[in-house]
Parts: sequence; structure tokens; C-alpha cells
Amino acid sequence: MTTAGSAKLHLGSYEQAVAWFRRAIEANRNNPPAYLNLAAALAQLGRLDEARSAVRAGLPLNLAYTVSRRRAAWTAQSDDPTYLAQLEPIFEGMRKAGVPEQ
Repeated sequence: MTTAGSAKLHLGSYEQAVAWFRRAIEANRNNPPAYLNLAAALAQLGRLDEARSAVRAGLPLNLAYTVSRRRAAWTAQSDDPTYLAQLEPIFEGMRKAGVPEQ
């Protein structure tokens, strides 16, 4: 479910991403990426209160989670320009939601 949400997030299908991440969280409430990617999707939809709430729930599960670490991990997976361009709105959403940069 987290993978499906991530695919929708990368494609900019934020409403669908939100639905998948919510399902992932229902299945496993100890899944930091589901919360923090949910936050990015919600922020891109302009739902900042919900996005910040998702960050507050997800960060305690992985205190080392930051935008810069996520960027490093994801950009190490591929140098494809389309993939890299898809990441920028996700990072922007994470920042808007309150995920720390460093």
C-alpha cells in the first residue's frame, strides 16, 4: 500500500496517494514513510493542517527522517531526468508539511 501510494505521489496523483497512504497507516501504524509521504501529498493539495498532523505522527517513528536524507536515498536510485523531476514536488510538499530539511 505504501508502494502504491508512492507511485501515485511520484505521478502527482495526490488524492489517490492520500488514499493509499491512509490504507498503509491503517495496516501498520509504525510505518514512517507512509506518514511522511502522506504529509507531502496533503501539502501539495493545500491541506496543510492535515499534512502537519501526519508529520507529527510520523517523525517520532523515525527521528532521523529529513528531506535531505530522503533526497540522497531517492536520487541514488536513478539519474533519470523524469524521475528526478518527479521528486521535486514531493520534497516541496514535505517542506511545506514541516519535515526538517537537515
